[in-house]
Amino acid sequence: MSKKGRVLVAMSGGIDSSVAAIMLHEQGYEVVGITMKTWDYASSGGSKKETGCCSLDSINDARSIAVRFGFPHYILDIRGEFGEHVIDNFVDEYLAGRTPNPCVMCNTHIKWEALLKRADMLNCEFIATGHYAKVRMENNRAVISRGLDHSKDQSYVLWGVTQECLTRTMFPVGGFEKSVIKQMARDMDLHELANKSESYEICFIPDNDYRAFLRNRVEGLDARLDGGDFVNRDGKKLGNHKGYPFYTIGQRKGLDVAFGEPMYVTEIRPDSNTVVLGTLEDLQQQQMTVRDINLVKYDSISAPMTALTKIRYKDAGAMSTIEQTEDGMKVTFHSPVTGIAPGQSAVFYEGDDVIGGGFINKPSKNII
Repeated sequence: MSKKGRVLVAMSGGIDSSVAAIMLHEQGYEVVGITMKTWDYASSGGSKKETGCCSLDSINDARSIAVRFGFPHYILDIRGEFGEHVIDNFVDEYLAGRTPNPCVMCNTHIKWEALLKRADMLNCEFIATGHYAKVRMENNRAVISRGLDHSKDQSYVLWGVTQECLTRTMFPVGGFEKSVIKQMARDMDLHELANKSESYEICFIPDNDYRAFLRNRVEGLDARLDGGDFVNRDGKKLGNHKGYPFYTIGQRKGLDVAFGEPMYVTEIRPDSNTVVLGTLEDLQQQQMTVRDINLVKYDSISAPMTALTKIRYKDAGAMSTIEQTEDGMKVTFHSPVTGIAPGQSAVFYEGDDVIGGGFINKPSKNII
């Protein structure tokens, strides 16, 4: 065994995880590659050719790199767990009028747990992925921070990973710009990876049409999905919607109703089968609560503290005061923010460090 240790690397077949595996291999670690099969394309109801991290081509790409560089590679079938914890949750959240983030659910409940279990079986001390993030030990805690390339940073989707998993995790590409990783791939004679287009869709919806995916799985099971009323915040009917799960907070396009001014989805009410529309000003909120908190940098927050809070993946974040409560976290933004969506993740930052995160509850316009 290598003096540096044995590391299990999650390989999707893409450039980032492939370069991560090769970097560790060249640094003297004993690398074991693993590719997780998370879903069946045929069951997604999509219309495009199979692509992404679970396609046969991607699995073969990961295996060929392992063979070429001389380390073992395994395929791990976790379709059952993925379906139960990620896909079922995705559907349930939309039916509840919330907007899910399946990548967070997958990282929190599936990938890292599966990696850790298999790492123990294969006598691996560490696990590694191609995420653009950093991790370090500080005050006996594993702290996640943003990757060097902020335009590619993925720390937002990692807030739910447990300390047990993080203490054994490595992010080899987190200290590099994406352009440097691409050049590394070329230098490694992996030109096909350097030129490979990246996918930004949800992995189990490769055509990016989540509405068609929902229809395929739940149509006919709930009459409310056949349509209902658009209303304003006072309850006045404004038109007809096509099924409340097919709308998201902040949506403006695709409402198919003409107004004298721009209107946005401001609230979804599954119980009454209504979708509330309002102005951009109506989307402005200043306070929210967050549930299912996982703290990363600290084991608890004893007093209110200032933090940058992100409410969606590509959000730049806004300054806020966060206060831990019995039920989670109360967040008060220093200025109103737009489009807080229940079900999405809120992630709190201190500088580049992730304080922690959780799932957004219903926001409030007024300070409580």
